[in-house]
Amino acid sequence: MSGFDHVRLRLDRVRAAVGEIDPVFLDTPAMPCLSLGRALGCSMTLKVETLNPVRSFKGRGTETVAAAAARAGASRMVCASAGNLGQALAYSAARRGLDVTVVAATTANPLKLAQITALGADLRLTGQDIEDARLLAREIADAGDAYWVEDSLDLATCEGAATIGLELVRDDPDLDVVLVALGGGALAGGVGYTVHALAPGAEVIGVQPSGAPAMSLSWRRGTVVETDRIDTIADGVAGRCPIPEVLDDLLVVMDDVLLVSEDAIKAGMRALYEHAGLVAEPSAALGIAALLDHPARFTGRRVTTVICGSNTSPTDFARWVLEPAANTFR
Repeated sequence: MSGFDHVRLRLDRVRAAVGEIDPVFLDTPAMPCLSLGRALGCSMTLKVETLNPVRSFKGRGTETVAAAAARAGASRMVCASAGNLGQALAYSAARRGLDVTVVAATTANPLKLAQITALGADLRLTGQDIEDARLLAREIADAGDAYWVEDSLDLATCEGAATIGLELVRDDPDLDVVLVALGGGALAGGVGYTVHALAPGAEVIGVQPSGAPAMSLSWRRGTVVETDRIDTIADGVAGRCPIPEVLDDLLVVMDDVLLVSEDAIKAGMRALYEHAGLVAEPSAALGIAALLDHPARFTGRRVTTVICGSNTSPTDFARWVLEPAANTFR
């Protein structure tokens, strides 16, 4: 573990986080998918993080951070979210008697916004993307003594996500390659850390849309690179301003970062539906998109990818998945 001395995560804290998390988020299926593997030219395992009350992996991190807030005596929490974090924080905070304010962009996914309010959070809308929402969330926290949750910067969110890595190695100690969605970095950094700590022979690769490449550019250059626009359907990983502390972790725990096209993301969603019967939001299909856009990289390998969310609207799912699939099979 000497190579991880400067990473913020610690294995004992990740293991302790398991005890803070509602069991409904734990021990998710690691499902072999033979037909998808045959179609992609590799052995394929899907770590399915969608079978829970908020339909994404975010509940692991919000359980950990809400427990920390409760111990600190907080009565209210606030976060910025593209949708999944807000739902998960509303769920976790309600279990502990805490109020939640979620700030989202006016362009955020309407299905995710509806679920945030259904779970009892106070929803505020501002600006055009997640970076605008982050500014207002910080202002609300500073003005009203609310416990501020900055996803990925708040170490508890990373520790919760890192518990996925514990389960991956427990279920398959001989992991070969893990593909994980890369946005703000909590999931990629957490899984990268625990997998490398416990299965050092495994390769962990982050996957990001070409239309939201800020963290990928930063990782390759070794310093924060901000972008001025976002152009991707994968709203769950769409940011413009990487957090320096998170980038520092990723530079240690990620073996590579790949960019994928929008067409590959949609094709990945269709492949998951056709071969595994899974409804995946665009961010959750990034690992499959990497296999489609970079096939030679993974031919013949044992690939695991994290299906990290399924919060996509019926209209979008029909447009991106069902209608193209129907045309294919006519």
